[in-house]
Amino acid sequence: MYHSTDDRGVTTLTIDRPDSHNALDRELIDAMTAALVALRGTTRVLVLTGTGKSFCAGADINWMKASVALSAEENREDSMALSLMLDALNSFPHPTIARIQGSAIGGGCGLVACCDIAIASESARFGFSEVRLGLIPATISPYALAAIGAREARRWFLTGARFDVLDAYRIGLIHDVCSTDNLDNRVNERILELLASGPEAQSASKQLIRDVSGQAITDALRDDVTDRLAKVRAGDEAQEGLTAFLEKRSPSFSA
Repeated sequence: MYHSTDDRGVTTLTIDRPDSHNALDRELIDAMTAALVALRGTTRVLVLTGTGKSFCAGADINWMKASVALSAEENREDSMALSLMLDALNSFPHPTIARIQGSAIGGGCGLVACCDIAIASESARFGFSEVRLGLIPATISPYALAAIGAREARRWFLTGARFDVLDAYRIGLIHDVCSTDNLDNRVNERILELLASGPEAQSASKQLIRDVSGQAITDALRDDVTDRLAKVRAGDEAQEGLTAFLEKRSPSFSA
Protein backbone atom coordinates (compact mmCIF):
# COMPACT_ATOMS: atom_id res chain seq x y z
CA MET A 1 0.00 0.00 0.00
CA TYR A 2 1.21 3.49 -0.79
CA HIS A 3 -0.14 7.01 -0.93
CA SER A 4 0.66 10.36 -2.50
CA THR A 5 -0.74 13.84 -1.89
CA ASP A 6 -0.90 16.57 -4.54
CA ASP A 7 -0.62 20.33 -4.04
CA ARG A 8 -4.41 20.59 -3.57
CA GLY A 9 -4.29 18.31 -0.55
CA VAL A 10 -5.86 15.40 -2.46
CA THR A 11 -4.39 12.09 -1.29
CA THR A 12 -4.61 8.91 -3.35
CA LEU A 13 -4.34 5.82 -1.14
CA THR A 14 -3.57 2.79 -3.31
CA ILE A 15 -3.93 -0.89 -2.43
CA ASP A 16 -0.97 -2.53 -4.13
CA ARG A 17 -1.36 -6.30 -4.18
CA PRO A 18 -2.30 -6.81 -7.85
CA ASP A 19 -1.15 -10.44 -7.96
CA SER A 20 -3.77 -11.29 -5.33
CA HIS A 21 -6.39 -8.89 -6.72
CA ASN A 22 -5.69 -6.54 -3.79
CA ALA A 23 -7.09 -9.03 -1.29
CA LEU A 24 -6.96 -8.04 2.36
CA ASP A 25 -4.59 -9.75 4.76
CA ARG A 26 -3.49 -8.74 8.24
CA GLU A 27 -0.41 -6.86 7.00
CA LEU A 28 -2.44 -4.82 4.52
CA ILE A 29 -5.19 -4.15 7.06
CA ASP A 30 -2.71 -2.84 9.61
CA ALA A 31 -0.95 -0.72 6.97
CA MET A 32 -4.24 0.79 5.82
CA THR A 33 -5.31 1.59 9.37
CA ALA A 34 -1.98 3.30 10.07
CA ALA A 35 -2.21 5.31 6.83
CA LEU A 36 -5.76 6.46 7.55
CA VAL A 37 -4.79 7.61 11.03
CA ALA A 38 -1.67 9.41 9.77
CA LEU A 39 -3.56 11.18 6.96
CA ARG A 40 -6.38 12.58 9.10
CA GLY A 41 -4.63 15.90 9.70
CA THR A 42 -3.00 16.41 6.31
CA THR A 43 -5.58 15.49 3.69
CA ARG A 44 -8.32 17.58 2.09
CA VAL A 45 -9.85 14.74 0.02
CA LEU A 46 -8.96 11.02 0.12
CA VAL A 47 -9.25 8.79 -2.97
CA LEU A 48 -9.08 5.04 -2.34
CA THR A 49 -8.16 2.81 -5.27
CA GLY A 50 -6.17 -0.29 -6.21
CA THR A 51 -3.58 -1.36 -8.74
CA GLY A 52 -4.19 -4.03 -11.37
CA LYS A 53 -7.48 -5.52 -12.50
CA SER A 54 -9.37 -5.41 -9.20
CA PHE A 55 -10.32 -2.78 -6.65
CA CYS A 56 -10.29 -5.32 -3.81
CA ALA A 57 -11.22 -9.00 -3.93
CA GLY A 58 -12.05 -9.17 -0.22
CA ALA A 59 -10.18 -11.19 2.35
CA ASP A 60 -7.11 -13.13 1.22
CA ILE A 61 -8.14 -16.80 1.06
CA ASN A 62 -4.79 -18.08 2.33
CA TRP A 63 -4.96 -15.69 5.28
CA MET A 64 -8.49 -16.81 6.10
CA LYS A 65 -7.61 -20.49 5.73
CA ALA A 66 -4.66 -20.09 8.10
CA SER A 67 -7.11 -19.02 10.78
CA VAL A 68 -7.78 -22.68 11.59
CA ALA A 69 -4.42 -22.77 13.35
CA LEU A 70 -5.22 -19.70 15.46
CA SER A 71 -6.79 -19.67 18.87
CA ALA A 72 -10.26 -18.21 19.39
CA GLU A 73 -8.71 -15.06 20.83
CA GLU A 74 -6.28 -14.73 17.89
CA ASN A 75 -9.14 -15.12 15.41
CA ARG A 76 -11.08 -12.44 17.27
CA GLU A 77 -8.04 -10.15 17.18
CA ASP A 78 -7.75 -10.56 13.41
CA SER A 79 -11.45 -9.81 12.96
CA MET A 80 -11.19 -6.77 15.22
CA ALA A 81 -8.25 -5.46 13.18
CA LEU A 82 -10.45 -5.50 10.08
CA SER A 83 -13.29 -3.83 11.98
CA LEU A 84 -10.99 -1.06 13.24
CA MET A 85 -9.67 -0.43 9.74
CA LEU A 86 -13.19 -0.11 8.34
CA ASP A 87 -14.10 2.26 11.14
CA ALA A 88 -11.00 4.38 10.43
CA LEU A 89 -12.15 4.72 6.82
CA ASN A 90 -15.81 5.27 7.65
CA SER A 91 -15.01 7.93 10.26
CA PHE A 92 -12.26 9.65 8.26
CA PRO A 93 -12.97 13.34 8.94
CA HIS A 94 -12.56 14.54 5.35
CA PRO A 95 -14.35 13.52 2.13
CA THR A 96 -13.49 10.08 0.75
CA ILE A 97 -13.96 8.70 -2.76
CA ALA A 98 -13.81 5.04 -3.78
CA ARG A 99 -12.35 4.77 -7.30
CA ILE A 100 -13.48 1.30 -8.41
CA GLN A 101 -11.74 0.07 -11.53
CA GLY A 102 -12.54 -3.65 -11.20
CA SER A 103 -14.07 -6.19 -8.87
CA ALA A 104 -15.03 -5.24 -5.32
CA ILE A 105 -15.95 -8.44 -3.51
CA GLY A 106 -16.72 -9.13 0.15
CA GLY A 107 -14.48 -6.82 2.16
CA GLY A 108 -13.98 -4.81 -1.03
CA CYS A 109 -17.69 -3.96 -0.93
CA GLY A 110 -17.15 -2.98 2.68
CA LEU A 111 -14.47 -0.49 1.65
CA VAL A 112 -16.81 0.96 -0.98
CA ALA A 113 -19.63 1.33 1.57
CA CYS A 114 -17.31 3.15 3.98
CA CYS A 115 -16.45 5.86 1.45
CA ASP A 116 -18.55 9.00 1.07
CA ILE A 117 -18.67 8.81 -2.73
CA ALA A 118 -18.26 5.68 -4.83
CA ILE A 119 -17.47 5.85 -8.55
CA ALA A 120 -17.16 2.68 -10.63
CA SER A 121 -16.12 1.89 -14.16
CA GLU A 122 -18.69 0.09 -16.29
CA SER A 123 -16.76 -3.19 -16.07
CA ALA A 124 -16.73 -3.31 -12.24
CA ARG A 125 -18.33 -6.25 -10.47
CA PHE A 126 -19.51 -6.59 -6.89
CA GLY A 127 -20.60 -9.27 -4.46
CA PHE A 128 -21.05 -10.12 -0.81
CA SER A 129 -19.59 -13.57 -1.38
CA GLU A 130 -18.88 -14.62 2.22
CA VAL A 131 -21.68 -17.23 2.44
CA ARG A 132 -20.24 -19.10 -0.53
CA LEU A 133 -17.16 -19.72 1.60
CA GLY A 134 -19.19 -20.66 4.67
CA LEU A 135 -18.55 -17.23 6.21
CA ILE A 136 -20.68 -14.20 7.06
CA PRO A 137 -20.14 -10.49 6.17
CA ALA A 138 -20.08 -9.56 9.84
CA THR A 139 -17.47 -6.80 10.09
CA ILE A 140 -18.64 -5.00 6.95
CA SER A 141 -22.35 -5.36 7.75
CA PRO A 142 -22.90 -2.02 9.59
CA TYR A 143 -21.48 -0.09 6.64
CA ALA A 144 -23.08 -2.22 3.93
CA LEU A 145 -26.49 -2.04 5.59
CA ALA A 146 -26.18 1.74 5.87
CA ALA A 147 -25.48 1.86 2.14
CA ILE A 148 -27.94 -0.64 0.67
CA GLY A 149 -30.53 -1.24 3.41
CA ALA A 150 -31.76 -4.44 4.99
CA ARG A 151 -34.07 -5.48 2.14
CA GLU A 152 -31.32 -5.57 -0.49
CA ALA A 153 -28.90 -7.11 2.02
CA ARG A 154 -31.27 -10.06 2.44
CA ARG A 155 -30.83 -10.94 -1.21
CA TRP A 156 -27.13 -10.28 -1.68
CA PHE A 157 -25.85 -11.45 1.72
CA LEU A 158 -27.76 -14.74 1.44
CA THR A 159 -27.03 -15.63 -2.18
CA GLY A 160 -23.45 -14.37 -2.36
CA ALA A 161 -24.15 -13.72 -6.04
CA ARG A 162 -22.07 -11.31 -8.11
CA PHE A 163 -23.75 -8.22 -9.53
CA ASP A 164 -22.83 -5.52 -12.02
CA VAL A 165 -22.60 -1.74 -11.80
CA LEU A 166 -26.25 -1.23 -12.71
CA ASP A 167 -27.40 -3.28 -9.74
CA ALA A 168 -24.75 -1.65 -7.54
CA TYR A 169 -26.09 1.76 -8.57
CA ARG A 170 -29.71 0.70 -8.15
CA ILE A 171 -29.24 -0.53 -4.59
CA GLY A 172 -27.16 2.49 -3.53
CA LEU A 173 -23.74 0.87 -3.14
CA ILE A 174 -22.21 3.23 -5.73
CA HIS A 175 -23.16 6.76 -6.79
CA ASP A 176 -21.72 7.04 -10.28
CA VAL A 177 -20.91 4.83 -13.29
CA CYS A 178 -18.71 5.75 -16.22
CA SER A 179 -16.59 4.19 -18.94
CA THR A 180 -13.23 2.79 -17.91
CA ASP A 181 -11.47 5.44 -20.01
CA ASN A 182 -13.35 8.21 -18.23
CA LEU A 183 -12.92 6.98 -14.64
CA ASP A 184 -10.13 9.36 -13.67
CA ASN A 185 -11.96 12.32 -15.23
CA ARG A 186 -15.13 11.48 -13.33
CA VAL A 187 -13.21 11.14 -10.06
CA ASN A 188 -11.58 14.51 -10.67
CA GLU A 189 -14.97 16.11 -11.33
CA ARG A 190 -16.10 14.99 -7.88
CA ILE A 191 -12.82 16.17 -6.34
CA LEU A 192 -13.34 19.64 -7.80
CA GLU A 193 -16.87 19.72 -6.37
CA LEU A 194 -15.51 18.78 -2.95
CA LEU A 195 -12.69 21.31 -3.08
CA ALA A 196 -15.19 24.10 -3.74
CA SER A 197 -16.73 23.56 -0.30
CA GLY A 198 -15.60 24.44 3.21
CA PRO A 199 -13.44 21.69 4.74
CA GLU A 200 -14.60 22.40 8.28
CA ALA A 201 -18.21 22.34 7.13
CA GLN A 202 -17.62 19.02 5.36
CA SER A 203 -16.15 17.44 8.49
CA ALA A 204 -19.02 18.79 10.58
CA SER A 205 -21.51 17.49 8.00
CA LYS A 206 -19.97 14.00 8.14
CA GLN A 207 -20.29 14.01 11.92
CA LEU A 208 -23.86 15.33 11.61
CA ILE A 209 -24.83 12.41 9.35
CA ARG A 210 -23.36 9.87 11.77
CA ASP A 211 -25.06 11.43 14.80
CA VAL A 212 -28.49 12.21 13.34
CA SER A 213 -29.10 9.26 11.00
CA GLY A 214 -31.84 7.02 12.34
CA GLN A 215 -32.64 9.26 15.31
CA ALA A 216 -36.19 10.16 16.25
CA ILE A 217 -37.03 13.85 15.88
CA THR A 218 -37.26 14.92 19.49
CA ASP A 219 -36.84 18.20 21.36
CA ALA A 220 -33.33 17.07 22.33
CA LEU A 221 -32.42 16.41 18.69
CA ARG A 222 -33.80 19.77 17.57
CA ASP A 223 -31.79 21.49 20.31
CA ASP A 224 -28.67 19.62 19.22
CA VAL A 225 -28.88 20.47 15.51
CA THR A 226 -29.81 24.08 16.31
CA ASP A 227 -26.72 24.42 18.51
CA ARG A 228 -24.54 22.89 15.79
CA LEU A 229 -25.73 25.35 13.15
CA ALA A 230 -25.37 28.33 15.47
CA LYS A 231 -21.80 27.35 16.32
CA VAL A 232 -20.79 26.77 12.69
CA ARG A 233 -22.51 29.90 11.39
CA ALA A 234 -20.49 32.11 13.73
CA GLY A 235 -17.19 30.52 12.69
CA ASP A 236 -14.57 32.04 10.41
CA GLU A 237 -15.15 29.58 7.56
CA ALA A 238 -18.90 30.22 7.39
CA GLN A 239 -18.42 33.98 7.61
CA GLU A 240 -15.94 33.82 4.73
CA GLY A 241 -18.32 31.71 2.68
CA LEU A 242 -21.26 34.03 3.29
CA THR A 243 -19.21 37.15 2.60
CA ALA A 244 -17.81 35.67 -0.60
CA PHE A 245 -21.31 34.82 -1.79
CA LEU A 246 -22.51 38.37 -1.19
CA GLU A 247 -19.42 39.80 -2.89
CA LYS A 248 -19.85 37.41 -5.83
CA ARG A 249 -16.37 35.91 -5.50
CA SER A 250 -14.91 32.50 -4.68
CA PRO A 251 -14.33 31.90 -0.97
CA SER A 252 -10.75 31.59 0.21
CA PHE A 253 -11.20 27.91 1.10
CA SER A 254 -12.12 26.84 -2.45
CA ALA A 255 -9.48 25.40 -4.75
